Amino acid sequence: MALWVTLLCSLVASLLGGLYLLGAFRRRRANEPPLDKGHIPWLGYALDFRKDSSEFLKRMQRKHGDIFTVLLGGYYFTFVMDPFCFGAIVKESRAKLDFKKFASELVRRVFGYQSVEVSHKIIQLSSTKHLMGDGLVVMTQAMMENLQKLMLFKMNSGERERTWQEDSLFNYCYNIIFRAGYLALYGSEPHQGADNKEKANEHDRVHSDELFYEFRKYDRLFPRLAYAVLPPKDKIEAERLKRLFWSMLSVKKSRQKDNISGWVSDQEQSLAENGVPEYMRDRFMFLLLWASQGNTGPAAFWLLFYLMKHPEAMKAVKEEVDKVSRESGQEVKPGRPPINVTRDMLNQTPLLDSALEETLRLVAAPILIRAVLQDMTLKTSDGTEYALRKGDRVALFPHASVQMDPEIHPEPHRFKYDRFLNPDGTRKDFYKNGKKLKYFSMPWGAGISICPGRFFATNEMKLFVFLMLTYYDLELLDGEEEIPPIDSSRWGFGTMQPIRDVRFRYRPRF
Repeated sequence: MALWVTLLCSLVASLLGGLYLLGAFRRRRANEPPLDKGHIPWLGYALDFRKDSSEFLKRMQRKHGDIFTVLLGGYYFTFVMDPFCFGAIVKESRAKLDFKKFASELVRRVFGYQSVEVSHKIIQLSSTKHLMGDGLVVMTQAMMENLQKLMLFKMNSGERERTWQEDSLFNYCYNIIFRAGYLALYGSEPHQGADNKEKANEHDRVHSDELFYEFRKYDRLFPRLAYAVLPPKDKIEAERLKRLFWSMLSVKKSRQKDNISGWVSDQEQSLAENGVPEYMRDRFMFLLLWASQGNTGPAAFWLLFYLMKHPEAMKAVKEEVDKVSRESGQEVKPGRPPINVTRDMLNQTPLLDSALEETLRLVAAPILIRAVLQDMTLKTSDGTEYALRKGDRVALFPHASVQMDPEIHPEPHRFKYDRFLNPDGTRKDFYKNGKKLKYFSMPWGAGISICPGRFFATNEMKLFVFLMLTYYDLELLDGEEEIPPIDSSRWGFGTMQPIRDVRFRYRPRF
């Protein structure tokens, strides 16, 4: 009898423990945000969130207001949709809110890299040195030279004809920017003497194209890999691709390149000095590739697409680009050296800046996540204080909460190339409830987790578009082309991608 009682008690204890882990006993405490666990134990709303994060969060906001807690795959996430609270969250000390734990788990799952304590500091220091200030001048020039290598080599070789060429816009933009960015950051094929230079350039063109082809395979798997929901066949493919990139981007191979950027070499050296083994540094190289090149190509696609869809925007931006070229003393004509677009020239393009910022407002959709390390309170704009529970996570989704808010951005679904400028060309301020906003668009994140390479990424996209508008006439094959639907599985991972490509054509202007 005693044995049966013991077994029964053990069974009940196990059952209660399981229910606790599944979240069955979680209750909303005093002053906590509204709690919504869904109907499926442990999973909660995970399936709804993964299917379409934006629509799910909008639905929860309509139901619960600007702050609410939901259960997603065993974790409780408190989403804050009030933009006046964003500053308090992104500036909170790491002792209370920390993003590193979540980020470390993600990069281990997706890239196989086991983060060390100094990883984030190394990235920040190297990015400040090489992707900002004087370092940005050097990297912008390297990007410029590699864009010329990929885009203009036929013009320079005498194969120039003013005939229309057709292509798929998304693939074209992603391909060119990815390859040029890769060559600028990871280096190029060595050569000795002028005779071997073109052979080395051709090697770079072929090698970078092969790399992009494999990268796109991995990029398509990325969202499901991040959520750990890949089917067995795709898991095998993801592991094959990981090993391929660990090999292609390995430390040994990178040391054989010429012109490897200080941004890459400094980080690899710093990791080595901190005892990170070489095989793990190979994996870090893959992480850097995706972080630097996974979003700029898709964003450039949307920018060129919107410009072609809006002739008045295309005309204004093209006139600005031509004006900057003329004032720099460079003239684009057959037989002349290719134009060299510098950082100073890129700083004279307010219309292009606004058009890019408007594009990112529409299609950049990161989710900012912090782990709650201790019980704390959060005060909203109406003065209400909410208690946040240790062990939960706090998340911001600026795309839904500010970037598509019609009070902040009237007609939010419409592309307005000059939305971020006043009539006199100065930067515009944005307001909500009559109060000026600091966070009105957040394509790069914010706070300690803001993208450290945002200035270089911006210059990558602007250089590409500057050259496209300078050298080519562009138009959509279908003048009535609709805006392609986005791939909703990519919400939260940066720039959204279309579910289908768009055909366009281009020809030399001169």
